Amino acid sequence: MSSPEPRWVADGRALDELVATLLTEPAYALDTEFHREKTYFPELALLQIAWPTGLALIDPLAVDVSPLRTVLEGSGLAVVHAAQQDLEVLTRSCGAVPARLFDTQLAAGFLGHSTPALGNLLSAELGVRLPKGDRLTDWLRRPLTDDQRAYAAADVAHLLTLHDRLSDGLIKVGRLEWALDECAELRQRSFAPLEPGQAWLKLKDHRHLRGASRGVAQEVAAWRERRAAQLDTPARFVLSDLAILGIAQRPPQTLDDLRKVRGIDERAARGTLGNEVLRAVERGRELAPEEIVEPGGEQIDKDLRPAVTLISAWVSQLARDTKVDTALLATRADLVALLAGDPDARLARGWRSELVGARIAELVSGRAALAFDGKGGLKLVPVSAGEPPATAGAR
Repeated sequence: MSSPEPRWVADGRALDELVATLLTEPAYALDTEFHREKTYFPELALLQIAWPTGLALIDPLAVDVSPLRTVLEGSGLAVVHAAQQDLEVLTRSCGAVPARLFDTQLAAGFLGHSTPALGNLLSAELGVRLPKGDRLTDWLRRPLTDDQRAYAAADVAHLLTLHDRLSDGLIKVGRLEWALDECAELRQRSFAPLEPGQAWLKLKDHRHLRGASRGVAQEVAAWRERRAAQLDTPARFVLSDLAILGIAQRPPQTLDDLRKVRGIDERAARGTLGNEVLRAVERGRELAPEEIVEPGGEQIDKDLRPAVTLISAWVSQLARDTKVDTALLATRADLVALLAGDPDARLARGWRSELVGARIAELVSGRAALAFDGKGGLKLVPVSAGEPPATAGAR
């Protein structure tokens, strides 16, 4: 299966010509290469786009890629594999995400593939093997070698054909609308940076903090997040998680106190930087309890908590029987949200409600029960006499 020779796009005129071409296409494949090891925001290093008669590698280090916004917001279908991080990058570099999206990884999950890597999916569905490459390639280095360009081009070269294959398969099993709904939900998510006030909830062991320590952790972590964004540097380069937890547990009042906190380096404990940390500590100590963002928990009746584990086992069985990726059917958070009566629970609407949510409601209400099917699997059976049993793969 041959692919067109990649076109290198590194100036405004070439990009304008590419945009004009793409606006006439009903579908295009897209991928990005980026780094964020040394930055707060993802740094776009290469953007790959393919259409039925061509393929382009766009160099964002040489040309402003924002004109691609017209393409993204146009009527063409963007075919992307594992799109979430690409959408974040596009939001920052182009100011938009595709108006129409088909994520091949999501779609494949409805056909029995479990969160497949692109190479595995192409091999399974099309018999295509991607060229080997160094997954640790520095895409920001120029010039890129011929092998690097070929490796990058291969990530989009077969996506349109893969889209057609997956769409045909989804139509045959009546799940195309399910996949399209998932893709629409993905593109509608917020890809804005982490809200500073929520940052402390990302700290390892944050649940061990109690009382005023939580307020201190919240304010110091929020300060770190804002400073990291301002400097475009990873948050851990500003202040380590260990340091924030240490500060929260024993809040320092002076720079000398701050220097004694485990995880604090000398740079963060002196002058302007150290004083900013101390001011954040003071703000945290003054927070009223209602101003502290509390860790989320499994807010369900304690009598229902054992049901989460039991239902999770049944969902895994259902995933095997229906050949739908378990993560697409229902996560633990989805189960908790449904059992807690969350009106926005994913299992309470759409195809998930019919396939999963409604049957869980039967189970927890006592109208149905789980039993072994004699073959090592689970089945959902009605408790009321006279009703035919509904097995895990009945639909």
